[in-house]
Amino acid sequence: MADAIQFVEANGLRFGYLEEGSGPLVLMLHGFPDTAHSWDDLRPRIAAKGYRAVSPFMRGYHPSDIPDRDPDQETLARDPLALIEALGARDAIVIGHDWGASAAYGAAGLGPDRVSKLFVIGIPHPATLKPSLRKLWAVRHFAAYKLPGAPSRFARNDFAALPAIYRRWSPAWNPDPTEFDAVRVSFAHPGSLNAAFGYYRKLSPIPSASLKARITVPTVVFAGLDDPIVGPEDYRGAAAMFDNEYIVEEVPGGHFMHREYPQVFAERLLTHL
Repeated sequence: MADAIQFVEANGLRFGYLEEGSGPLVLMLHGFPDTAHSWDDLRPRIAAKGYRAVSPFMRGYHPSDIPDRDPDQETLARDPLALIEALGARDAIVIGHDWGASAAYGAAGLGPDRVSKLFVIGIPHPATLKPSLRKLWAVRHFAAYKLPGAPSRFARNDFAALPAIYRRWSPAWNPDPTEFDAVRVSFAHPGSLNAAFGYYRKLSPIPSASLKARITVPTVVFAGLDDPIVGPEDYRGAAAMFDNEYIVEEVPGGHFMHREYPQVFAERLLTHL
């Protein structure tokens, strides 16, 4: 397992992170509702292949600092680029899931010289998504999470909303209840829970500069075959945003495919590393 949490200053914030291995940097960005521990299975597998695998707690997620304002997409896109520099690397392979995927797409768009390869899980390129009634219903939390009091509602009954959102996004998964322990620990800090909802409060339907930029680095995207929101066709439809190699990997699982089927997922990802 990784050593204790380490800290680094990047993009005006102190980030906590977990690290294993040495070699070229692989930066692993988690989403919501999640933490750096999302990568506890994958991180040592990547380290064993001769890489330095680093998974930060995203902006606002305890023990990373709570920012003084909700993050817009450009801030999220600059965070990985600043982390790569702060960790002493020239560039990195970037892996992103959910909000981490949004940050990863943005980072590759803004700083292609800093991102040597891009791996994205669970989110097709946001600039290419076509809304449908089914998709809008599936992401109804986007609107709910913008409402006043949303964090405190999420925290009720020992975060009962936490397993519920995992069930909605990965309906075929029956995770052990301990899967949510790390998230509860992070969100037990009210500032952290509120900061996580700040991503949704700031979310704009209009793609910003980092999501309008065409991506010129080799990219592999992972589509969950049990994902109720987006399917492989959505990822294939996003190919127009990419000017380099663009591979769609279809794997079992829903939105949290990397945790539902860690062995299968890791084997597939490592073949591209």
